[in-house]
Amino acid sequence: MRKTCPYFLIGLMLLFIASGSAFSCGKSGNPNTEDPDTNISVANRDIEAWITYSDKTFLLRKQLQALSFGSVNTQFPTIIIDTTQSFQTIDGFGFAMTGGSAYVLNNLPESARESIMHELFSSDSGCIGISYLRISIGASDLDATVFSYDDVPSGQTDPELKNFTLDKDRENLIPMLKTALKYNPGLKIMGSPWSAPVWMKSNKYSVGGSLKPEYYDAYARYFVKYIKGMETEGILIDAITPQNEPLNPNNNPSMVMTSDEQKVFIRDFLGPAFQNENIKTKIIVYDHNCDHPEYATNILDDSEARKYIDGSGFHLYAGNISALGQVHTKHPDKNVYFTEQWVGGPSNFGPDLQWHIKNLIIGATRNWSKNVIEWNLASDPYYKPHTNGGCTNCEGALTVHLSVSRNVSYYIIGHASGFVKSGSVRIGSSMPSKLSNVAFKTPDGKTVLIVLNENTDSQSFSIQSGTRKATTTLPGGAVATYVWK
Repeated sequence: MRKTCPYFLIGLMLLFIASGSAFSCGKSGNPNTEDPDTNISVANRDIEAWITYSDKTFLLRKQLQALSFGSVNTQFPTIIIDTTQSFQTIDGFGFAMTGGSAYVLNNLPESARESIMHELFSSDSGCIGISYLRISIGASDLDATVFSYDDVPSGQTDPELKNFTLDKDRENLIPMLKTALKYNPGLKIMGSPWSAPVWMKSNKYSVGGSLKPEYYDAYARYFVKYIKGMETEGILIDAITPQNEPLNPNNNPSMVMTSDEQKVFIRDFLGPAFQNENIKTKIIVYDHNCDHPEYATNILDDSEARKYIDGSGFHLYAGNISALGQVHTKHPDKNVYFTEQWVGGPSNFGPDLQWHIKNLIIGATRNWSKNVIEWNLASDPYYKPHTNGGCTNCEGALTVHLSVSRNVSYYIIGHASGFVKSGSVRIGSSMPSKLSNVAFKTPDGKTVLIVLNENTDSQSFSIQSGTRKATTTLPGGAVATYVWK
């Protein structure tokens, strides 16, 4: 029997609070999803627009005011779309579905759980269409307890992995992944471990320590068993990283893995194990901050290691987002990914919206990232569950308690995920001052332009696509997603 979360009273009607959001996922004709000040038909305009204001008066709201290609006022700055320039193919946008996220979502009443999962993952009109998830291999610090898939009593070891089991994930994570895949069968999933089983580690403890060389082979087989086990559950793991934040020894769980150690592990153990088992899951190195891009390039410089590696992953708790571009420049045949960034709770909506849109949705993709993942999907009002020693104020995109509220990360990702589908290609766009932007061509031939007005005041500007031009205005601090064909 599924455990019932103590936060919910049996029979209590769940109310969804959207903090002013006007979303109506999967429904059409709801006037609240559109600008109430006009009756202009969608069919009569060239460009559709969705907008979020920094003061939350509009939250990813579809606009109905006419935005048509035609004559423009040349005094305004112009964003020029250049379809002759094409860059990386996009895998997707989404969140980390931590064990804690899965727990609070799985313990919603069934109708409420299905409704929010549909809204999150479906491509229906009004849904945000998450296309990429990151999950932990074993516990992350946003699980209620620390665990691995091969825990044995203190003092024992299990190099044959006889005790390997995914049972902890079967409680909440696997059911929620299956629900997500029901609404988006093409969902890409990345797995990252916060630590190896403690019996493999130098300090025999969940915090810090390193992987002992005598267990490199067992740990490679641990990944193989994990990927095959998830596949048996109907869950394909598109990519893994060998270690989350390998230079951070302080989280619970955590494990230190130097660049040279990761290079040896991949080159001599993990890569050959995947090859021998015909595993196609991508191996992505590093998975830590932008202040040490040399961690990734050191591994990619090794001719034997690099043949097993798809690319490198980054966070932005330190350094500059341009590090992704630096790694791409040095190894243009390898991909780059943006794998994690938190919002600290309680969030400050306007500044957080602007920083994340500028640095991640725009900055990471303009520096060749194939994805953007926010940390994390859901938590309770007290930023729980988390481990003892884990993050105590990581705000979820959703806060789940007696209601579901949508926080700033929901809108950060929603401005991209609902429009820039997997398989889209980033294309060229000019960057007028204080109008950060990025453009994409979708698989169905649409152009998507995401624009942030970094000014404190409203800014009028033009969009030029080929010989067509249109002029619009964004309030200070607002972000908009424009779509046309």
